[in-house]
Amino acid sequence: MEEFQSQIDAFAEQIEQELRDGVLSFPTVFDLSLRIKKLADDPDSSLNDIASAVKAEPVLAAKVIRMANTLSMNPYRGEVSSLKDAITRIGLSTLRCLAFAVAAEQLARDHRSRQMRLVATGLWMHAIDVAAWSFALARERERANPDGAMLAGLLLDIGQFYLLARAARYPALEGDMPRFAEVVALWDEPVRTAVLEAFDLPDVIVDACAADPTAHTEWPPQTLGDLVFLATLAAEAPNPFDTLLGIERRPELLAASLGDLDKAAFDTLVEAARDTRHELIAAACD
Repeated sequence: MEEFQSQIDAFAEQIEQELRDGVLSFPTVFDLSLRIKKLADDPDSSLNDIASAVKAEPVLAAKVIRMANTLSMNPYRGEVSSLKDAITRIGLSTLRCLAFAVAAEQLARDHRSRQMRLVATGLWMHAIDVAAWSFALARERERANPDGAMLAGLLLDIGQFYLLARAARYPALEGDMPRFAEVVALWDEPVRTAVLEAFDLPDVIVDACAADPTAHTEWPPQTLGDLVFLATLAAEAPNPFDTLLGIERRPELLAASLGDLDKAAFDTLVEAARDTRHELIAAACD
């Protein structure tokens, strides 16, 4: 217990220092995600440049091809086999999502601690679920932006992923996962904000990730933040940190945020979006 306390104090001090200095230390598995984002944001980058970066990670390349051939992205079912054509088909926003998803999956697999690895895997599954629902719900709401919703849904827990990655240097934290979850809950919001700022993401994405769930009381959903919040209610894979803390948020938030008539409308929207959600999860996880 003394070792745990020593390491949890050192971990908290490290995170506080990084936030104070404004210098975040990203794990190497996120290098490709950041490189692809920079290429996608650079007007001088060509499709060949972006495709070459994707080819450097075979798992990502395979997921891009698979995603491009889903019904959601390719409704006319003309098979896409070229990586460049696949990137054109899915768009750069979805490519960013897949690059992050691959990095997060790699983080989960590479974590040396068994307990941390299980939590990281659960967090990855939750993030993919929320992102898929965000896209699917936005598709049903015709005026919404599905690609932006998917990116916001995927990045909603980016602070928790970052904290998990930094925890690898402190093996004693595995000894009391509920207390580690409390620290993650404390630092989640400021770390998420810092990471999103470091990624230089559009304000609409940052705002959607920072939206207050207790404020979502109107129906139908109006903003990107509304859709992402509804996606967290629809998600079937739980956030493992919530589980560690004994938080059963879905029924409580649903009851607090939607009235009886609204819940029926929410259920109808979820059912309409379910097939798209299943297809996207299959493409991202296979």
